[in-house]
Amino acid sequence: GPSCGRGAGPRSARSGRCSDPGDDMPKLYQLTLQRSSAITHAIYGNFSAPKAQEIVVARYKTLELLRPDDSGKVQSVLSQDIFGVVRAIHPFRLTGASRDYIVVGSDSGRIVILEYNGQKNSFDRVHLETFGKTGCRRIVPGQYLAVDPKGRAVMISAIEKQKFVYILNRDSAARLTISSPLEAHKSYTLVYATVGMDVGFENPLFATIELSYEEVDRDPHADPPQKMLT
Repeated sequence: GPSCGRGAGPRSARSGRCSDPGDDMPKLYQLTLQRSSAITHAIYGNFSAPKAQEIVVARYKTLELLRPDDSGKVQSVLSQDIFGVVRAIHPFRLTGASRDYIVVGSDSGRIVILEYNGQKNSFDRVHLETFGKTGCRRIVPGQYLAVDPKGRAVMISAIEKQKFVYILNRDSAARLTISSPLEAHKSYTLVYATVGMDVGFENPLFATIELSYEEVDRDPHADPPQKMLT
C-alpha cells in the first residue's frame, strides 16, 4: 500500500492507518506520596442529600467531602484528586432543587461543575467548558467565582481583564444545562473580589471590587488608582 506521509509513524497492520508519533509519547503527572493537609478553600451545602449538612474543602489539588456524625465529630466521606490546582470553589443550587452542585475554578482553563454520586462515592463531572489556556495565568479566568443566589448564573473571573458569565438551567429531563459564555471583559482592570447579588427573580447581577490602572499605565505621574465597587 502507499507509504505514510513524512513525519508520520508506521502503518498499523490491524487498521491500516498511519500512527501519530505523539501517540506513543509518555504522559507524565506528578503525585506526592503524602497529600496536602492545608485547606485552601471551604464551602458548605447539601451535596449528598436534601438535609445533609456537609462541607467540601479543597486541599491544593484534592477535593474532600466532610460530614459531622451524631457525636459531633467531622468524618471524611470522600477525598478525590482532581489532577489540577483548585483556585476557587462555590456551591450553587438550581431554583426548586434540593441538592447543591459544586462549581470549580482551576488552572485547567475550564469551568467544571461537579455533583456528588452517593452510589459510587465520588464527584461526577456534570459539565466542563473550556475558555482559555492551562496554567494559573493573570488574564485566564479561574481565580474568582460568583454565583447568583437563585442558581441561575455563575461568573468566573481572572485576576485581570477577563470575566465570563454562564447561564444555568435545566432541560425537560431535569438535567443541568449551561449556556455559551457571555463576555464581561474590561481592559486595564485588576479584580480583587466578586459576588453574586440577591435581586430576587430579576436579571442576575454581580458586583466586583476592581482597580483600573489605565491612567497610570499611560501617565506614570498620574494619581494612584483607587479600588472601586462595580
